[in-house]
Amino acid sequence: MFVHRLRDDAIAEARRVCGQCSEDLKFLKTWATKPLTTGAVSPSGRWLARSMAAAVDPAWDGTVVELGPGTGSVTAALLKRGIAPERLLAVEYNPDFAEHIRGRFPGLRVTVGDAYAFGDTLRSAGLDKLSAVVSSLPLFTQPPLRRRHLLDQAMDLLEPGRPFVQFSYALVPPVPAIAGRWTLDVSGWIVRNLPPARVWIYRKA
Repeated sequence: MFVHRLRDDAIAEARRVCGQCSEDLKFLKTWATKPLTTGAVSPSGRWLARSMAAAVDPAWDGTVVELGPGTGSVTAALLKRGIAPERLLAVEYNPDFAEHIRGRFPGLRVTVGDAYAFGDTLRSAGLDKLSAVVSSLPLFTQPPLRRRHLLDQAMDLLEPGRPFVQFSYALVPPVPAIAGRWTLDVSGWIVRNLPPARVWIYRKA
Protein backbone atom coordinates (compact mmCIF):
# COMPACT_ATOMS: atom_id res chain seq x y z
CA MET A 1 0.00 0.00 0.00
CA PHE A 2 2.74 2.47 1.01
CA VAL A 3 4.82 1.63 -2.07
CA HIS A 4 1.80 2.09 -4.34
CA ARG A 5 1.05 5.45 -2.75
CA LEU A 6 4.64 6.61 -3.29
CA ARG A 7 4.44 5.48 -6.90
CA ASP A 8 1.14 7.32 -7.48
CA ASP A 9 2.51 10.47 -5.83
CA ALA A 10 5.63 10.31 -7.98
CA ILE A 11 3.55 9.90 -11.15
CA ALA A 12 1.31 12.82 -10.20
CA GLU A 13 4.32 15.05 -9.48
CA ALA A 14 5.96 14.08 -12.76
CA ARG A 15 2.80 14.98 -14.65
CA ARG A 16 2.60 18.32 -12.82
CA VAL A 17 6.22 19.13 -13.65
CA CYS A 18 5.79 18.15 -17.30
CA GLY A 19 2.65 20.27 -17.51
CA GLN A 20 4.45 23.23 -15.93
CA CYS A 21 7.36 22.87 -18.36
CA SER A 22 4.91 22.92 -21.26
CA GLU A 23 3.26 26.09 -19.86
CA ASP A 24 6.65 27.74 -19.40
CA LEU A 25 7.74 26.94 -22.95
CA LYS A 26 4.51 28.29 -24.41
CA PHE A 27 4.84 31.46 -22.35
CA LEU A 28 8.51 31.91 -23.29
CA LYS A 29 7.78 31.46 -26.99
CA THR A 30 5.05 34.10 -26.87
CA TRP A 31 7.25 36.47 -24.87
CA ALA A 32 10.02 36.14 -27.47
CA THR A 33 7.68 37.21 -30.27
CA LYS A 34 5.61 39.78 -28.34
CA PRO A 35 7.60 40.97 -25.28
CA LEU A 36 5.63 44.19 -24.76
CA THR A 37 2.25 42.46 -24.55
CA THR A 38 3.39 39.38 -22.63
CA GLY A 39 5.64 41.20 -20.19
CA ALA A 40 7.13 38.22 -18.33
CA VAL A 41 9.27 35.32 -19.50
CA SER A 42 7.35 32.72 -17.45
CA PRO A 43 3.87 32.34 -15.94
CA SER A 44 3.17 33.49 -12.39
CA GLY A 45 4.33 30.93 -9.84
CA ARG A 46 1.79 29.19 -7.63
CA TRP A 47 2.77 31.19 -4.54
CA LEU A 48 2.26 34.49 -6.34
CA ALA A 49 -0.97 33.24 -7.90
CA ARG A 50 -2.29 32.19 -4.47
CA SER A 51 -1.43 35.59 -2.99
CA MET A 52 -3.35 37.36 -5.75
CA ALA A 53 -6.36 35.08 -5.45
CA ALA A 54 -6.40 35.50 -1.65
CA ALA A 55 -7.45 39.15 -2.10
CA VAL A 56 -10.78 38.01 -3.60
CA ASP A 57 -13.66 36.82 -1.42
CA PRO A 58 -15.77 34.16 -3.18
CA ALA A 59 -18.82 35.35 -1.19
CA TRP A 60 -18.87 38.72 -2.95
CA ASP A 61 -21.60 39.24 -5.54
CA GLY A 62 -20.71 39.95 -9.13
CA THR A 63 -18.14 38.82 -11.66
CA VAL A 64 -14.42 38.56 -11.06
CA VAL A 65 -12.56 39.93 -14.08
CA GLU A 66 -9.08 38.59 -14.77
CA LEU A 67 -6.92 40.69 -17.07
CA GLY A 68 -4.12 38.99 -18.98
CA PRO A 69 -4.57 35.39 -17.79
CA GLY A 70 -1.80 34.10 -20.08
CA THR A 71 -1.61 30.33 -19.64
CA GLY A 72 -3.86 30.32 -16.59
CA SER A 73 -1.71 30.23 -13.44
CA VAL A 74 -3.75 32.88 -11.63
CA THR A 75 -6.98 31.56 -13.19
CA ALA A 76 -6.35 28.18 -11.55
CA ALA A 77 -5.70 29.86 -8.19
CA LEU A 78 -8.95 31.85 -8.44
CA LEU A 79 -10.95 28.72 -9.21
CA LYS A 80 -9.26 26.88 -6.34
CA ARG A 81 -10.10 29.85 -4.11
CA GLY A 82 -13.77 29.07 -4.76
CA ILE A 83 -14.70 31.40 -7.63
CA ALA A 84 -17.14 29.48 -9.84
CA PRO A 85 -16.10 29.36 -13.53
CA GLU A 86 -19.29 31.13 -14.61
CA ARG A 87 -18.46 34.03 -12.24
CA LEU A 88 -15.01 34.54 -13.73
CA LEU A 89 -14.33 36.42 -16.97
CA ALA A 90 -10.85 36.17 -18.48
CA VAL A 91 -9.91 39.06 -20.77
CA GLU A 92 -6.98 38.05 -22.97
CA TYR A 93 -5.41 40.12 -25.77
CA ASN A 94 -3.50 37.22 -27.31
CA PRO A 95 -5.84 34.86 -29.27
CA ASP A 96 -3.46 31.90 -28.77
CA PHE A 97 -3.56 32.28 -24.99
CA ALA A 98 -7.34 32.73 -25.12
CA GLU A 99 -7.74 29.46 -27.01
CA HIS A 100 -5.42 27.73 -24.52
CA ILE A 101 -7.45 29.05 -21.55
CA ARG A 102 -10.73 27.84 -23.09
CA GLY A 103 -9.30 24.36 -23.49
CA ARG A 104 -7.75 24.24 -20.04
CA PHE A 105 -10.78 25.52 -18.11
CA PRO A 106 -14.06 24.27 -19.60
CA GLY A 107 -17.02 26.48 -18.66
CA LEU A 108 -14.85 29.56 -18.11
CA ARG A 109 -15.88 32.74 -19.89
CA VAL A 110 -13.03 34.01 -22.05
CA THR A 111 -13.07 37.07 -24.27
CA VAL A 112 -10.39 38.34 -26.63
CA GLY A 113 -10.11 42.05 -26.03
CA ASP A 114 -8.06 45.04 -24.98
CA ALA A 115 -7.87 45.33 -21.19
CA TYR A 116 -6.83 48.97 -21.49
CA ALA A 117 -10.21 49.67 -23.12
CA PHE A 118 -11.66 48.24 -19.92
CA GLY A 119 -15.13 49.79 -20.01
CA ASP A 120 -15.80 48.97 -23.66
CA THR A 121 -14.46 45.42 -23.31
CA LEU A 122 -16.70 44.69 -20.32
CA ARG A 123 -19.75 46.22 -21.94
CA SER A 124 -19.16 44.01 -24.99
CA ALA A 125 -19.07 41.01 -22.64
CA GLY A 126 -22.40 42.07 -21.10
CA LEU A 127 -21.13 42.62 -17.55
CA ASP A 128 -23.07 44.86 -15.21
CA LYS A 129 -21.62 44.12 -11.76
CA LEU A 130 -18.01 43.48 -10.77
CA SER A 131 -16.77 41.67 -7.70
CA ALA A 132 -13.04 42.29 -8.21
CA VAL A 133 -10.39 42.77 -10.88
CA VAL A 134 -7.24 40.62 -10.88
CA SER A 135 -4.55 41.73 -13.30
CA SER A 136 -1.37 40.12 -14.59
CA LEU A 137 -0.88 42.82 -17.21
CA PRO A 138 2.68 44.08 -17.76
CA LEU A 139 1.73 47.60 -16.69
CA PHE A 140 5.28 48.92 -16.68
CA THR A 141 5.46 48.42 -20.45
CA GLN A 142 2.77 51.11 -20.78
CA PRO A 143 3.01 54.90 -20.31
CA PRO A 144 1.95 56.16 -16.85
CA LEU A 145 -1.15 57.92 -18.22
CA ARG A 146 -2.40 54.70 -19.82
CA ARG A 147 -1.94 52.80 -16.55
CA ARG A 148 -3.82 55.53 -14.70
CA HIS A 149 -6.63 55.42 -17.28
CA LEU A 150 -7.03 51.66 -16.73
CA LEU A 151 -7.35 52.16 -12.97
CA ASP A 152 -9.82 55.01 -13.49
CA GLN A 153 -12.05 52.80 -15.66
CA ALA A 154 -11.91 49.92 -13.20
CA MET A 155 -12.69 52.09 -10.18
CA ASP A 156 -15.72 53.53 -11.94
CA LEU A 157 -17.18 50.01 -12.09
CA LEU A 158 -16.04 48.62 -8.74
CA GLU A 159 -17.89 49.12 -5.47
CA PRO A 160 -16.01 50.98 -2.70
CA GLY A 161 -13.59 48.64 -0.96
CA ARG A 162 -13.53 46.06 -3.74
CA PRO A 163 -10.02 45.33 -5.02
CA PHE A 164 -8.06 45.79 -8.19
CA VAL A 165 -5.21 43.29 -7.70
CA GLN A 166 -1.96 43.70 -9.62
CA PHE A 167 1.48 42.13 -9.30
CA SER A 168 4.84 43.50 -10.35
CA TYR A 169 8.54 42.88 -9.86
CA ALA A 170 9.29 46.56 -9.24
CA LEU A 171 10.10 48.48 -6.07
CA VAL A 172 7.51 51.15 -6.85
CA PRO A 173 3.78 50.72 -7.55
CA PRO A 174 2.62 50.56 -11.17
CA VAL A 175 0.19 53.38 -10.36
CA PRO A 176 0.51 55.49 -7.19
CA ALA A 177 -2.26 55.90 -4.63
CA ILE A 178 -4.47 58.95 -5.23
CA ALA A 179 -6.12 60.57 -2.22
CA GLY A 180 -9.88 60.54 -2.50
CA ARG A 181 -9.79 58.23 -5.51
CA TRP A 182 -8.19 54.95 -4.42
CA THR A 183 -6.05 53.50 -1.66
CA LEU A 184 -3.10 51.18 -2.11
CA ASP A 185 -1.75 48.26 -0.08
CA VAL A 186 1.24 46.10 -0.94
CA SER A 187 2.32 42.62 0.12
CA GLY A 188 5.77 41.60 1.19
CA TRP A 189 8.12 40.13 -1.37
CA ILE A 190 7.02 36.70 -2.57
CA VAL A 191 10.48 35.19 -2.78
CA ARG A 192 9.30 31.77 -3.92
CA ASN A 193 8.28 33.35 -7.20
CA LEU A 194 10.95 33.68 -9.89
CA PRO A 195 11.72 36.52 -10.03
CA PRO A 196 10.42 37.68 -6.61
CA ALA A 197 7.29 39.79 -6.91
CA ARG A 198 4.84 41.80 -4.83
CA VAL A 199 1.06 42.14 -4.97
CA TRP A 200 -0.41 45.64 -5.10
CA ILE A 201 -4.06 46.01 -4.07
CA TYR A 202 -5.99 49.12 -5.10
CA ARG A 203 -9.37 49.87 -3.54
CA LYS A 204 -11.89 52.54 -4.39
CA ALA A 205 -11.90 55.18 -1.68
